[in-house]
Amino acid sequence: MSETSTASTTPASAGGTGLRPRILSGMQPTDGSLHLGNYIGALRQWVQLQDNFDALYFVADLHSLTVNPDPALIRERTRRTAAQYLAAGVDPAQSILFVQSHVPAHAELGWLLQCQTGFGEASRMTQFKDKSAKAGNDGATVGLFAYPMLMAADILVYDSALVPVGEDQRQHLELTRNIAERLNSRFGDGTAVVPDAHIVKAGAKIQDLQDPAKKMSKSSSGGKGVVWLLEDPKKAAKAIKSAVTDADEDYGVRYDPEAKPGISNLLTIFSAVTGRDVDSIAAEYDGRGYGYLKVDLADAVVEWLAPFQQRAHTFLDDPARLDAVLTDGAQRAAALAEPVLQRIYDRFGLLSPATRLHAVSAAVAATATTATNASPAGRG
Repeated sequence: MSETSTASTTPASAGGTGLRPRILSGMQPTDGSLHLGNYIGALRQWVQLQDNFDALYFVADLHSLTVNPDPALIRERTRRTAAQYLAAGVDPAQSILFVQSHVPAHAELGWLLQCQTGFGEASRMTQFKDKSAKAGNDGATVGLFAYPMLMAADILVYDSALVPVGEDQRQHLELTRNIAERLNSRFGDGTAVVPDAHIVKAGAKIQDLQDPAKKMSKSSSGGKGVVWLLEDPKKAAKAIKSAVTDADEDYGVRYDPEAKPGISNLLTIFSAVTGRDVDSIAAEYDGRGYGYLKVDLADAVVEWLAPFQQRAHTFLDDPARLDAVLTDGAQRAAALAEPVLQRIYDRFGLLSPATRLHAVSAAVAATATTATNASPAGRG
């Protein structure tokens, strides 16, 4: 009998059930709340993707360690992030929702992929160069440098066919594709699935309310241009009403991201929280003055936030219920990841877990036999 399990030698194929390809995405729990840009730009799409894909969504807590977060905060933020996934409509009956660190295969495969990635290749990652330039040599960690390889492991460990990506993650996905192709070249076809990008629809990216040239982010404009999903709705309304608009004497309201980025951003938000068509909203407020648009949008955002926050708190107020969802998700995710990891271990030439356990058992038995023979009773 072969010591290598069947799962380890099965060639990689795009994961999924039947005709439904597998898709995966996650967010870091770096703040106490996600923001409106996270919802409109990602979470809303995740919910829609559940209907047509075998979806895995995770809280990327391992990735957040690159900035050395407070241990108590990271635990709290992990739960809060997962609760917001659920409040947005991620359904554990349709998707697998889990915490990254709860599935050890992510970190294990991450090390294997680091060993297959060139230093120069990793050094060219734009996000590392930007963040390390700000933090300096002493502030940038090796974990930050290795971040893209762990991200590649997140994707490849599930034989993911598709990955929803924004513009800022395209380079990391290309690295993942390069690594997968390299594995197939070095260790044989079928070692890894080469994933494709699932590009979110145009207009889904939300810009900072104080600086429409930048995406909504805590680091942009000191957080003043951000609408946090779990904050006091009054603060959200204030942020909307103080949003930067565009210099236009006739107060023209139309969707034109190039010429009118501020107004276009507000129209995108208005459409997302109400379900109305952008053009119909623009026609309603064209020529009336930007103040009317901002006041009504503030009311619409507050109205949307109320049930969202209520759904999130049903889980945050019942940690056992939330943990049960995450535990179930981790078990289901691990059941998909372990055979893939075993296959790649086998292709790399590593002993399979079953072989390693057998070797340990044999060593323990041999040690016990030696001890028995060495004892007075064993000499006979």
